[in-house]
Amino acid sequence: MKKKFTILLLAVVVTGFILCGCGSPPDLKGTWKQVNSNSDTTWQEATITDSTITINWISNNGDTSMLYWEGSYTAPTSTDTPYTWTSNGDTEKMSQSVLGSVDSTKDITYDGKQISYTTTSMGVSMTVKLEKQN
Repeated sequence: MKKKFTILLLAVVVTGFILCGCGSPPDLKGTWKQVNSNSDTTWQEATITDSTITINWISNNGDTSMLYWEGSYTAPTSTDTPYTWTSNGDTEKMSQSVLGSVDSTKDITYDGKQISYTTTSMGVSMTVKLEKQN
């Protein structure tokens, strides 16, 4: 009887981990859109792949896209938040864009729901907050 109960208990625990995703690092790959833009027609949008993060300025209601940041992405290895990585930028690519960042690195943080980073333009700094899109 004890053996059956132990097997049943183990099956419930394993199923719980599978269903809730407990214990697995978050998957940040995909498209992220700025949620704290001051404009309905202009925002930043990020695309995260296995090894890169690309951030574009989007304008004209989505009709125009210009590179702001392209750099490295290091996926989280635990469930701990906040998770921060330092992205090493492709300064050559960014220098070709009028709105490209001049920074060589950027600290990007995931808080469990949003990714965020600081951007500076014309002497004004702001924290950009993005949420993952479906």
